[in-house]
Amino acid sequence: MQTMQYEELDGVATTADGGADLGRLQNVPVELAVEIGRTRMTIGDALALGIGSVVTVGRLAGDPVDLLVNGRVIARGEVVAIEEELGLRITEIAAPVVEAPPPPPESDEAENPEPGNEGMNSGGEALPS
Repeated sequence: MQTMQYEELDGVATTADGGADLGRLQNVPVELAVEIGRTRMTIGDALALGIGSVVTVGRLAGDPVDLLVNGRVIARGEVVAIEEELGLRITEIAAPVVEAPPPPPESDEAENPEPGNEGMNSGGEALPS
């Protein structure tokens, strides 16, 4: 098993509460999309669409619509009209998605090291004590 080492970067800004300063990310472009719904259909059905066709999208009128950033739902809201433009009034912020790290591989070596290799890593180097 290879040991990963991470170095702290000098000059990383942190906030007073110890969190990372997100100021560096302020100018990173992302794609925002408002999705009212989705549907599935065959290619034949899609080719048959024309002016005046109605496509149902699996949502009821008045249901909240999704706000996506780079394809991930981050909020929900209601469509509003402001003068001649449509907008989204956010009514709910989605809970952040925290992906759990994968479990470590199961290995009998950690529990039962080979005789004479106690205190050594898989590369034959001594482990720090």
